[in-house]
Amino acid sequence: MSFPVTDFDERYRAISARDTRFDGQFVTAVRSTGIYCRPSCPARTPKPQNVTFYPTSAAAHEAGYRACKRCLPEAAPGSPAWDLRSDVAARAMRLIASGVVEREGVSGLAQRLGYSTRHLTRLLSTELGAGPLALARAHRAHTARMLLVGTEMPVSDVAFSAGFASIRQCNDTIREVFGLTPGELRARRRMPASAVPGSIDLVLPYRGPLDASGIFQWMSARAVTGVEEVTDTSFSRHLRMAGGPAWFEVSQDASARLHLRARVTQLGDLAPLVSTARRIFDLDADPLAVDQALSAHPEIAPLVARTPGIRVPGAADPHEMLIRAMIGQQITVVAARTALSALTDALGERTEHGLLFPTMSAIAERGAEVLRGPGARIRAIVGAASALCDGSLPLTVGDDGVEQRAALLAMPGIGPWTADYVRMRVLGDPDILLPGDVALRAGAAASGLPSDPAPLVAWAERAAPWRSYLSAHLWRAAPPRPTRASTTTSATAVATAVSKEKS
Repeated sequence: MSFPVTDFDERYRAISARDTRFDGQFVTAVRSTGIYCRPSCPARTPKPQNVTFYPTSAAAHEAGYRACKRCLPEAAPGSPAWDLRSDVAARAMRLIASGVVEREGVSGLAQRLGYSTRHLTRLLSTELGAGPLALARAHRAHTARMLLVGTEMPVSDVAFSAGFASIRQCNDTIREVFGLTPGELRARRRMPASAVPGSIDLVLPYRGPLDASGIFQWMSARAVTGVEEVTDTSFSRHLRMAGGPAWFEVSQDASARLHLRARVTQLGDLAPLVSTARRIFDLDADPLAVDQALSAHPEIAPLVARTPGIRVPGAADPHEMLIRAMIGQQITVVAARTALSALTDALGERTEHGLLFPTMSAIAERGAEVLRGPGARIRAIVGAASALCDGSLPLTVGDDGVEQRAALLAMPGIGPWTADYVRMRVLGDPDILLPGDVALRAGAAASGLPSDPAPLVAWAERAAPWRSYLSAHLWRAAPPRPTRASTTTSATAVATAVSKEKS
């Protein structure tokens, strides 16, 4: 399957086949009915002359269409294009999903992207068929639908949680987008909702297959004590949101569905928290496209067959991710977890429900008292925290990847591994290879690939644009650490080999 899908005939074949792989990648607007659908909608396939394809539901809204009541396109997984693409449109979509427009307005979004409001509106209208206001409005409608069917929250709470300025604005938008009142939309839900005030309990849609156990194992090895808890089928953590402390848990049930439970201080943080959980589990990825592309290479086809639907875990917080990467960059995963847990125990914020990772200001002020190791590394970590705190080092999910990497490399103590690892985890960039990572190179050697950096980089070019997923497979293929009965030399060598697979 090619990606991204832009050809009319290819899209029409997808809707004719009701192919779920394309859900979230585009919507189908039908002129004869005035509605738009997801590609897998079970309704009769419209005639080609009546069809217009739009890249976003917001574009369909702007063109005067409403959402199909049967397939509810707003409930589809998000488009993988926003990770695959690194242009302004993709960065804007990531920032809109994180709630920037609700917190800072369109002017704040434009400022983050380095454009005037007028130019950003013109650019997004050209690229996506809708301006930032319309895109944010569509995102609010999606959030409102999610909360109406996933919780027992009053409509008034749903309105403000979704980012609407008033209950009336929410009601009008729901009716316009879905052709239903909020009450009618809620009545159509297929499963009971959470009745716990201030919380949500809902199913997270994704494209299968999903290697959920792999993410749980990844998180378990790196869980910071007091902040994160992991089992074989769940991951939960406390985190700091714009409105105050929050908590969420993602778990997998016997039917392979992912459930999200969450608790927030302010209802307006619910939608950004859902986006965060989806980013951590890489739920907007297109695993069939990734697996198909990687399986075309005989050397790694067995790895893909062994772990279909592998994901690249995202980051809960960009600033926290940088500190975690810097602390772990020259020590083992176990040692990094111990150091991070000690740092959090000493400097983290204790709340009524749990422990929060330290703020950048706390690390900048007292990190040198708590951190252990070479003085240069401690100064680098404290310096990075200071730069994050005062804004001289911007680090967000909406950064330009090239600019972000250059800014990180300009900081003392941050090298290519850390800068690229952060880009992989924070931006969700699907095309990152870490040739300096010794564990990855060990996995390459075990898989029959070149293990030296230069030839590995050359070989991996054939895996573009999915080199982050290649990296995940090679990490998984790395030989296990030896037991204590092994020789000291052997144990030391392997410890060094895993030292680059960071927290």
